[in-house]
Amino acid sequence: MDIAGSNRRIYLDNAATSYPKPAEVFEAMARYMRDIGASPGRGGYGSSLDAGRLVFEAREAVVQLFHASRAEQVIFTPNVTYALNFAIHGLLRRGDHVVTTSMEHNSVMRPLRSAEEGVVAEVTAVKCDAQGRLDPRDVRRALRPNTRMIVMTHASNVSGTVMPVAEVAGIAREAGVLMVVDAAQTAGVIDIDLRALALDVLAFTGHKGLYGPPGTGGMVLSPRAATEMAAIIQGGTGSRSDEEFQPGFLPDKFEPGTPNTLGIAGLGAGIRFVLENGVNQIGMHELRLASKFEQMVRAIPGIRVFGPWETNTSAPVCASDRVATVSVGLTSAQADASQVAFLLDRDFGIMVRSGLHCAPLAHMTLGTFPAGTLRFSFGWFNTMGDVRSAAGALAQIAAGY
Repeated sequence: MDIAGSNRRIYLDNAATSYPKPAEVFEAMARYMRDIGASPGRGGYGSSLDAGRLVFEAREAVVQLFHASRAEQVIFTPNVTYALNFAIHGLLRRGDHVVTTSMEHNSVMRPLRSAEEGVVAEVTAVKCDAQGRLDPRDVRRALRPNTRMIVMTHASNVSGTVMPVAEVAGIAREAGVLMVVDAAQTAGVIDIDLRALALDVLAFTGHKGLYGPPGTGGMVLSPRAATEMAAIIQGGTGSRSDEEFQPGFLPDKFEPGTPNTLGIAGLGAGIRFVLENGVNQIGMHELRLASKFEQMVRAIPGIRVFGPWETNTSAPVCASDRVATVSVGLTSAQADASQVAFLLDRDFGIMVRSGLHCAPLAHMTLGTFPAGTLRFSFGWFNTMGDVRSAAGALAQIAAGY
């Protein structure tokens, strides 16, 4: 058996969690644990004030990254799933109608189906094409008089397809409909300008393209969303402690309980790392790797590439239509995606994800349900050597090594 590889393990699952993290993230978290340790807003002593300053600086980093207006618009949550649940359950009212897409992750679909099951709202999932692309005109046609919200992913975690968020946001503004965007796959790799998009909720996670630790994320709210969204979790905030009702001002309205200051320290450092290196530079580096990988694996007999990579291969790859996630299937090999992922890890030291990626509706759209796909997702710390190794390993497996 001729198995190529080295002692270095290659991580290609950045769409799930980015790895490795920048040294600055470790240093910021260690500094908090070693030198501060206290909770923000829970005391007038120096360490508590230092913790509060650390959290505020992280909010300011989010403001700079997304071109938001004010730091208090930034709400920290345990991850993007919590942020989307807060937005969906906090904004919907009985009798509402919601428009979404057929490429959504379960972090959108499950809370929507829960609202539908509880007879709170009706849901229309607009069908995307076989590459996962959305026609904004279909969103406009799906609107009803009682439509309250459009909620959609910015980019698919399965196919890497980037959605026409700007066009759909314009439709939402014209109709007076709330616009909620899941930026789990795009924050840190595509420039997101909230001044131009005028979204009501931008939900983001910290542990992917922002290079923060797991357990971090949040949302940026418009004034309308901040006013109309119910606080579905209540508790201590360190403010208005003489009152038994949740404060109505930001960010306290949506941040009950002791915050994950340790994680926020790391998230702030991760965002500053992204800002220093440049969102567009990071995104284009990752896309160059993904594009080269797609070109190499397309030449392997028995391999099929899904999503926007499937067509227009001669067109230049750009961040306007895809992120650096490539899903493939082996059509001639006996092994299924999970078996191939196992072989890549065991025999080649290459880590990828197989299966449905928590997005069954997206796989139905792409025609890959229920088997799923083998997903390769590239990050800032990957190299062209990683691309060649991954493509070479896949070729050996497809040939039945």
